[in-house]
Amino acid sequence: MTYVLVLVVLTLVFPWGGAAVARRLATVLPPRWACWVVSAAAVLLAGGTVSALIGLFHVPFLASLEQLSLSRVREEWPAAVPAAAAAGTVMLVQLVLLVRRWLQHRSLLRRAWLSVDEGTGDGDLLVIPGSDVDAFALPGYRGRRGRVVVTAGMVQSLKAGEREVLLAHERAHLAGRHHLLSASVDLTAVVHPALRSLREALAFHLERWADEEAAAVTGSRRVAAAAIARAALAGASHGRVGGYPLLSATSGPVPQRVEALLLPAPAAPRGGARRAGVAALAGTVVAAALGALALAYGLHEYVEFAARRLIGADEGGSSLWSALDTLFGSGAA
Repeated sequence: MTYVLVLVVLTLVFPWGGAAVARRLATVLPPRWACWVVSAAAVLLAGGTVSALIGLFHVPFLASLEQLSLSRVREEWPAAVPAAAAAGTVMLVQLVLLVRRWLQHRSLLRRAWLSVDEGTGDGDLLVIPGSDVDAFALPGYRGRRGRVVVTAGMVQSLKAGEREVLLAHERAHLAGRHHLLSASVDLTAVVHPALRSLREALAFHLERWADEEAAAVTGSRRVAAAAIARAALAGASHGRVGGYPLLSATSGPVPQRVEALLLPAPAAPRGGARRAGVAALAGTVVAAALGALALAYGLHEYVEFAARRLIGADEGGSSLWSALDTLFGSGAA
């Protein structure tokens, strides 16, 4: 059983290394690529974790399919039922946390829309009265399309060119549907604690993606940098309205974003750099997927083989341990 336990541990521990690789790779990629790398890694690593737990949870069930009674399974492998119970408990907790987090997203989004009911505007722009200085992208909700929300205080704090940058930034969030990427990674963070770091990484790269789009629309990286800096200095609410964490031009590590805008626009990786980046990401997620598949397949084959050995050798005193020794070689236990 040592082999199975080692495989389970490796599958559950792997997201720590996978998340670190994804974060590192994202730092050397353009913002758009970085966002997709972080999001894909988070979803696939979370999927690998859930698959490992499902495989472990099904061991007693697989044994019953092979005509092994639960009492016999407990006799030959005492850890089978406790391990399955632990996996089931973890999955139940994950499910509760996922549902709870999803409901929080919906509730906070509803509150955000209620908080901007007094706003006025045309098209996708909504200006809300008040002296607060803020601007953010508000995702669509219940048939309402997404809006760029700007406070009157923010409008007064920026020059005309800077307002153009701000609006382009928030429109980039809406056009790219960045809230979906953000929500996906936020939900994976309740599946495995290692993925919480990807949530912060994604938030930064989403803002960088919108910064680059705004700079391209306005045609001046320097003006875009000045607008982001001025908006952040003037802002006081840090991208929050009605308690909802929003995609805002004033959020994230603003000094790093401004510094990046003062440099030449990042180019898509080419040649060797692209191949190396793709290989690193592919290796990370494929290893997680293969680990989960190997665990599920290994558990099934293990139970099936052990069942045949036990059913055919009851009189000879064979055990599940000897069956495993026969399958994998001596010293398994």
